[in-house]
Amino acid sequence: MSGVAAIILAAGRGTRFGQEPKLLATLQGKPLLLYGVEAAMGSAAQPVIVVTGHRSGEIEVVLEGLPIQIVHNASFAEGLSTSLKAGFAALPPKAKAAIILLGDMPLVTAALIDELVVAWEEAGEPAALVPTLNGQRGNPVIISRRLHGLIDELSGDSGAGLVLRGRSDVVEWPTSRQAVLRDVDTKEEFSSLG
Repeated sequence: MSGVAAIILAAGRGTRFGQEPKLLATLQGKPLLLYGVEAAMGSAAQPVIVVTGHRSGEIEVVLEGLPIQIVHNASFAEGLSTSLKAGFAALPPKAKAAIILLGDMPLVTAALIDELVVAWEEAGEPAALVPTLNGQRGNPVIISRRLHGLIDELSGDSGAGLVLRGRSDVVEWPTSRQAVLRDVDTKEEFSSLG
């Protein structure tokens, strides 16, 4: 038990992907969303919280029977900030931080999640730990529970970047892993993973 929970954001509409629900698109025989969920379940991060919204009924069918907590974000249409807030609101009292995973990043592994958790602990549990590749910030990001109040102030399609920008207590964690920058927004990006 690491004291770090996993929050997987799976509520968005994925409009750039087209009509088909992006997170249910099949990659090598498995829905895209399951890659991140299974990585989180295999990691030290506990509990695993999945925030659903758009097409939640179909998404929850895919997640049925898994040892995870599902949080439905009824305000998902208002943007990413609402899913972050819903995830943070669901954190158990013992969680000191949350690692925020995007539902469309299938290359993120349990090993990468564990490395980030260890790095966050070794850095003295800073406000946040952000992986970087060649100087570019990526995901997943670990955010300390003490930023919950600032997360609650976010609105619209703002992610945590707004809260983390310019803070001296945010640690960047350089990595050579391409996974931290590889998300799926379009059919072309999806095809490049197969």
